[in-house]
Amino acid sequence: MKVIQTNQAPAAIGPYSQGITVNNLFYSSGQIPLTAEGAMIEGDVKAQTHQVFKNLQAVLEEAGASLNTVVKATVFIKDMNEFSAINEVYGEYFSTHKPARSCVEVARLPKDALVEIEVVALVK
Repeated sequence: MKVIQTNQAPAAIGPYSQGITVNNLFYSSGQIPLTAEGAMIEGDVKAQTHQVFKNLQAVLEEAGASLNTVVKATVFIKDMNEFSAINEVYGEYFSTHKPARSCVEVARLPKDALVEIEVVALVK
C-alpha cells in the first residue's frame, strides 16, 4: 500500500490522504473544489466541477494513473437539479472513455461545496 500526496492538489483537511494505491489500483479521496492552496473556488457548480477535475488529474498523475484509466467514479452533489450542469462538465473530461459511475445527492459536503468526486483507477 502506498500513500499518494501531491502539492498540485489541496492537502487533506482531515485524517486521510489524497489517495492510496494498492497493487495496480488507485483509490482517491473525494475531491472538492479547493485550489492547491486550499481556497474554495468561487462560482457556479460548473466552475466548481472543473476545479474538482483539476484536483483529480493531479492526484491521478502522482499515482501513475490518469482519467483514461479511471474504472469507477462516484459523484456527490448538493442539488440534483444541478445534475445536467455537472454532467456537462463531467462529459468534457470523460468524452471517449466512460467509466462506471454513481451519482447521489447529499445533504451537505465539506466546506459547503456543491460537488465532490472520488475515483478508482488502474495504475500504469
